[in-house]
Amino acid sequence: SSGINAEYGGHFGILPQHVPTIAILVPGTISVHTEAGEVQKYFVSSGTATIHADSSVQILAEEICSLADIDEGAVRAGLEAAQGKLSSASSEADKAAAQIEIDVYQGMMAAA
Repeated sequence: SSGINAEYGGHFGILPQHVPTIAILVPGTISVHTEAGEVQKYFVSSGTATIHADSSVQILAEEICSLADIDEGAVRAGLEAAQGKLSSASSEADKAAAQIEIDVYQGMMAAA
């Protein structure tokens, strides 16, 4: 591809000849700009982006889906369930897990 943009509370663009970098991805949108001029958009729940010295990019994502595949009703239901888990969580680990779910669902809502 000819460029990748990762949007997560900011904007991170990768073009040819980019300085080698490793970045942490949080819930948000990744836009892939193809050599044909198309833009493909994906939601990523979390992961890393590695830009190599040869300008290739490797994205390792916990979960990824096309924005077109996001079902807003299912996301709303998932968000409500995660909020319920947070309010009933008794341990710090359960609270942290519920908060991660909430962050992902909120990111999906913003992306959809």
